Amino acid sequence: MLPEAVASAAFRRRGRSLLALCGALAVTACVSPWPHGEGQGNAQRESLQGFALAGRFALRQEGQGYAGRLDWRHAGERDELLLSSPLGQGMAEIVSDAGGARLTASDGTSRTAETPDALLQSVLGYPLPLSKLVDWVRGRSPDGGKISVDALGRPLQLRYQDWRIDYQYDSDDPQALPGRLFVEREGILELRLRIDQWQALPGED
Repeated sequence: MLPEAVASAAFRRRGRSLLALCGALAVTACVSPWPHGEGQGNAQRESLQGFALAGRFALRQEGQGYAGRLDWRHAGERDELLLSSPLGQGMAEIVSDAGGARLTASDGTSRTAETPDALLQSVLGYPLPLSKLVDWVRGRSPDGGKISVDALGRPLQLRYQDWRIDYQYDSDDPQALPGRLFVEREGILELRLRIDQWQALPGED
């Protein structure tokens, strides 16, 4: 692992890269990862509002890659997103609600903004639409995106501006939630997400 000073310098040099964020946060872990399980639980795609999911991600940008674990809780206007190393060491937590958004790194440092999108823009120097991912991960696009479906009526591909999201499922249940997502902004970023667990939570969008 990089010492804190070296990680901070690397973060400044590569502020426009999401990979730089992951590298800069990979210091001695003090954020506790949430427990992981398996399966879809009581979650049904069309009725799902609030949710908790646990999974693994692989990110590729500018020819470089990074992998880790992801835990996400969404209920109403509140989101809690925890990024961990592949071995489960907590690296960073992003919490957002009606009052704003805050990113806390594992060394205790934090950064705030009015919205999660603005927060990621300030950290990365690059727009990553976390607010839209709330819908995209559930196979929805209420803001004008085009969705194609499979033979069971489930989202198969979503296109929004220059973003493309492909979906795969772990069962033949027409109400199954996605088990795999491939998110791409062509020529810029590729994100693969393997969701190991879905859980429905009380919440209104």
